[in-house]
Amino acid sequence: MPTVLLTGASRGIGRATALRLAANGWEVFAGVRRLEDGEALARESAAGRIAPVVLDVTDSEQVAALDGALPERLDALVNNAGIVVAGPVEGVSIEDLRRQMEVNVIGQVAVTQALLPRLRASSGRLLFVSSIGGRVSTPMMGAYSASKFALEALADAFRLELRRWGIQVVLIEPGAIDTDLWRQAPDTARETEEALAPELRELYADHLVGIRKTIPRMQKQASAAEVVAATVQRALTATRPRTRYLVGTDARLQAMVGAALPTRAADAAIAMFAGMPSKP
Repeated sequence: MPTVLLTGASRGIGRATALRLAANGWEVFAGVRRLEDGEALARESAAGRIAPVVLDVTDSEQVAALDGALPERLDALVNNAGIVVAGPVEGVSIEDLRRQMEVNVIGQVAVTQALLPRLRASSGRLLFVSSIGGRVSTPMMGAYSASKFALEALADAFRLELRRWGIQVVLIEPGAIDTDLWRQAPDTARETEEALAPELRELYADHLVGIRKTIPRMQKQASAAEVVAATVQRALTATRPRTRYLVGTDARLQAMVGAALPTRAADAAIAMFAGMPSKP
């Protein structure tokens, strides 16, 4: 039975992936920040092959404890844990920016470094759940996109550095997915606006209006988390996996715009799609 550690397994994409892999013969070690969330996930699995592991990817002691919590053989690592910091880059606090990078970038590397000896021994597979935001930066999501751009660069480096040991490195790049992130997006937008200094709230008033109008459209277009889970399973089991898997029509469209158009034309298209003002 193949074994996998999946981080960020308590909700959304991670939860759907844990359940799908367990149902398809994987022994899943589900990284969760709260043990009760992991226990609830394990009870939900009819296959009974989910073992919760308390893991905050930014906690060095918990990362170090993985050595004793996992079996000697590990066939795959799926780095899925992540957070979103929204708002204009000018208004994102340095503390929030640092937290964005700690979770989405540094935490992923820390877990990967800790488990590479096991993956090397098994010629295992290393997956990073990135985002279309790792290819195309969008307004009001600059901090998040920066973290995903960085993650993709690191994954590219890992892919080249680890090839001699037969470790396949894969990026999963979803667009909008029907998870708590998008379900709670209106509340997040409101909180982001309220956190801005009054002068920035005034300066970016039209941007904020554009985001509020865009959210309902994105919610309607969002793909189910199970679609991402199916893609993860395919990437883990394919004999020759792709290096990148785009998930969702919106992700494919944004990738096409970013690749096909000159930068200024792509900027105009993305700004229009996001409801951003085009003139002062």
